[in-house]
Amino acid sequence: MRVLVTGAAGFIGSTTAEVLLERGYEVVALDNLSKGRRENVPARASFVQGDCGDESLVRGLGAIDACLHFAGRIEPALSVLHPEEFFASNVGSSFALIQALIQSGVDRFIFSSSAAVYGNQEEMPIAEDRTGSPESPYGESKKMVEQGLHWLAASQKIRTASLRYFNAAGGTIAHPERHDPETHLIPLALEVALGNYSHLDLYGNDYATPDGTCIRDYVHVLDLAQAHVLALEALGSHRELVLNLGTGSGYSIRQVIEMVRDVTEMEVSVVDAPRRSGDPAVAVADVRRAHEFLSWRATHSDLRTIVSDAWNARLA
Repeated sequence: MRVLVTGAAGFIGSTTAEVLLERGYEVVALDNLSKGRRENVPARASFVQGDCGDESLVRGLGAIDACLHFAGRIEPALSVLHPEEFFASNVGSSFALIQALIQSGVDRFIFSSSAAVYGNQEEMPIAEDRTGSPESPYGESKKMVEQGLHWLAASQKIRTASLRYFNAAGGTIAHPERHDPETHLIPLALEVALGNYSHLDLYGNDYATPDGTCIRDYVHVLDLAQAHVLALEALGSHRELVLNLGTGSGYSIRQVIEMVRDVTEMEVSVVDAPRRSGDPAVAVADVRRAHEFLSWRATHSDLRTIVSDAWNARLA
């Protein structure tokens, strides 16, 4: 099977491309390199530099059997400041891509979605049928694409899977977690441990949680990659899937910082800062549907493994 991976130079896209190649799939890696890094793309993949919203480029890629779509903007706080950029990238380019894929006869489409579609929920864990109101244009953009995919699947234009990540983390030696700009907690904390930043900003310490900081469900990138391959295979017998990817448990920001200190054996200085727009207090996944439909479980996602792997990847 020949699989198109968009955003293949990014953290999750490149890791998943590697897993696909290990499983015997042929991979076409598409990335415009505006955020991703060329060295992240696996050597055995066929790399194409370009934008996923370029319909003529996508149609010219040759026979494609399926697409795993990772490309897009991912920073909730920045989306509040620049909503037009996020809707253009995450919604406009996605549907241009999908239209080109349908015209080319592609049968399966796996979408990199997010727990941000749920917004601020009080009852945990969050199941897929929970009605949500996104707290940021980023979350709204993911929800809009999901809604379009539902109608496309219903019209039998293409088989779709929307995979709602909670907090992707970890990393491998070949594919460390890096973003530009860097807004993710664990890589930022590791940079402070290395002395590259003076401190870590703690955005809000007065949430209604045991220690006052946000609680998140962290899932290792290798577990996410595995889920994408399983979803690709499951679309052979399902027309539409909407699944959470997480562990079913969460850690506070303070707990993550303490684990970084423990793993690195270095100090991580913290400075209190105001809350960020679009940050829910708690987000923990109900993962029963992923267990049921994919026989998937997050086997690499205990916090110590996540932080240790991220640290080893950063030092490599």
